[in-house]
Amino acid sequence: MAVVSNGTTIIDAGSLGASIASGPMNLLSSQTASGSANISFTSGITSAYKEYLFSFHNIHPATDGAKFGFQFNASGESGFNETLTSMYWRTYNNEAANSAGTGYVTSEDQAQGTAFTILDGGVGADADQCTAGHVKLFDPSNTSHVKHFIFRGTHYDVNNFVADVFVGGYVNTTAAITEMQFKFSSGNIDAGTIKMYGIK
Repeated sequence: MAVVSNGTTIIDAGSLGASIASGPMNLLSSQTASGSANISFTSGITSAYKEYLFSFHNIHPATDGAKFGFQFNASGESGFNETLTSMYWRTYNNEAANSAGTGYVTSEDQAQGTAFTILDGGVGADADQCTAGHVKLFDPSNTSHVKHFIFRGTHYDVNNFVADVFVGGYVNTTAAITEMQFKFSSGNIDAGTIKMYGIK
């Protein structure tokens, strides 16, 4: 039986051994930002799992109002600029409870674009502001179909309201997806953790 000592952190370590990763949902990698330009998962996305879950916690921007997003690399590619199509739906309410709404946000979607997919449309940089949520990537090693993803998350907006966000889309390639990167539209990731799980 494998034992990991107390306090040990596994950073972008790829797949854990079979003696540890024996359940239906397995932690494969965990990365914590500290003034980091991005968080990149460059190993561990393989044919071992049909679904990958990226769970992020208390992601805090260094730049007020920066937008948090992600992109992919297909096998053998670089630059995190794959072609994808996405949609963005948001529900919001402000702290004064005098401005609320729900609806599609056209400015945050993509139609065969190569930019980072926006998950949160402007996170505040105050000490208590951040974003949290999860992204699911489906069957990334399949070489017959496009690669689908969904996102559900919430953030403390720069304008002092809460937003509940839904994003869905697909990467328009039949090549295997092997890498994923998260970053803000400007400035560093001041703090926060992203965990990658494999789901059987």
